Amino acid sequence: MSSHRVDYLAIPAWTKGWLTILGGLAAVIAIAGLSVLYMEHQGHWVTGMTNQVVWGMPHVFAIFLIVAASGALNVASIGSVFGREVYQPLGRLSALMAMALLAGGLGVLVLDLGRPDRLIVAMTHFNFKSIFAWNVILYSGFFAVVGFYLWTMIDWRMKKVYKPAAITAFLWRLILTTGTGSIFGFLMARDAYNSAVMAPLFIAMSFAFGLALFILFLMGSSTALARPLSQELLRKKGRLLGLFIAANLYFVAIQHVTALYQADRGPVEAFILLHGGVYTWLFWGAQIALGGIVPLILVLRPQATRCHLRAASVLVVLGGMAQIYVILIGGQAFPLTLFPGMEVSSSFADGQVNAYVPTLAEILLGLGGFALALLLTIIGASAFRILPQSLGDGEEATAEVIDAEGEPLAAQ
Repeated sequence: MSSHRVDYLAIPAWTKGWLTILGGLAAVIAIAGLSVLYMEHQGHWVTGMTNQVVWGMPHVFAIFLIVAASGALNVASIGSVFGREVYQPLGRLSALMAMALLAGGLGVLVLDLGRPDRLIVAMTHFNFKSIFAWNVILYSGFFAVVGFYLWTMIDWRMKKVYKPAAITAFLWRLILTTGTGSIFGFLMARDAYNSAVMAPLFIAMSFAFGLALFILFLMGSSTALARPLSQELLRKKGRLLGLFIAANLYFVAIQHVTALYQADRGPVEAFILLHGGVYTWLFWGAQIALGGIVPLILVLRPQATRCHLRAASVLVVLGGMAQIYVILIGGQAFPLTLFPGMEVSSSFADGQVNAYVPTLAEILLGLGGFALALLLTIIGASAFRILPQSLGDGEEATAEVIDAEGEPLAAQ
């Protein structure tokens, strides 16, 4: 097997373009911070949330970023755990993006809690019967595990523990996404949630969302830095993205077919699939059509171009946001079944669909999470040698990766 040298580079810092991008991202984050202050000072009545819809648009952004963080690590896992050499030079960027996306998602999540100062309580007092408590451990552990994994890729002296670190990170990200999906799967009171399918569905979602964001950043950075990017490598990533899109569509189908098989789930399925208004339109139009079928056609074309792959990735991201909105908000909008099998009547919103309209402040907070994730990725790629200097045709396959100082990095 022939070896090929791969030099890594850091994004040039303190240039005019670098400062402009970081300044723009910092401005978005600052606006998101002002939105948080506005909502905290005025109270959550200025948002679209109510005592029935308690998770709003910021949670949609947060869950999307957290789920995508696990999927962004998939590129590194394919190269290290499964030995696909074509993906190995991109392992560093994959790990960095995974941590940045999780940081962005958790930033939004913490600032939408109503009392962010009480986060210390959740970090020091654990109720191990609560899936939320388990997720605090999983999210914190993700930073430690993936950070160590990235260290083994950057420092050739850590090559002896590179493989164990890769396997640990791979297993941890699967457990993390399972925990995130189980938050919904364990909620018995919500008919749209309570399902064991939620865990594998969220894993499939993470694969698609994370890879789409990774492709967009990779293409954007190669264009900004004027670095070659192999068309064949992009086609392989496009086919992989198509596989993940198909897996997501498959588990969505399983989710709704299994719910339709249960007699008590008929009303909520009819609400989401047929007469749920904006939720039905988002499900069929944005999630299934624009976020699933159209990008699947684009990436599986025999002569798919970079424009096709870029458009497909953007559509997967938008469709993913719609999918989480339908799951999260649509599931809360449907009336609660307080006593299954019993007839209950009161003067308080019996059987009424709960209204929710996101406000500008909520959307700005969510966009701040995306900006934070991108800012951290750019800063990390500027501080360390993260990006391969070249991924042109004929240069993507590696049997031995060598860093910029000529030291072997042993199969990464």
